[in-house]
Amino acid sequence: MIRVAVFLLLCLSVVAASAVARAQASTDAWNPRTGDAWIDGTLADINRYGERYPDAFVDELVRYYGAPRQFVSGLLEAEGWLPGDVYYACAVGRAVGRSCRYVAEARNRDPDAGWGELARRLGVEPGSEAFERLEQGFAPTYERWARPLPPH
Repeated sequence: MIRVAVFLLLCLSVVAASAVARAQASTDAWNPRTGDAWIDGTLADINRYGERYPDAFVDELVRYYGAPRQFVSGLLEAEGWLPGDVYYACAVGRAVGRSCRYVAEARNRDPDAGWGELARRLGVEPGSEAFERLEQGFAPTYERWARPLPPH
């Protein structure tokens, strides 16, 4: 009986380690293609934060970006979006006065386009007021997470 229990625990450990490795590999290979190296790096950091603290990550988007909890959870779990993608959809939406859902649906219609291309189509171009709002929006999120914002 003890051998069976040990075997099952070992199997569960291997499965869990494999899942973590797959998640890490997908995060490492991720390239948001925003067109801005600082934003790309910050979104990669948001991936790490969101994977480590999923509840706090979802709470941020629900409370401060007006995203429905079920929608955010659905993107992360059912659709396999990474936290950086979900955050960016909400941040772009906020910068242009649209919902996270609107931006996410636009992304789903053209998943091969980089985030930068999609953001430009929605009016978030480097140098624009919307782009400034987008960039400045990272700071309050990082303050709420008590996390240092990556240097610009």
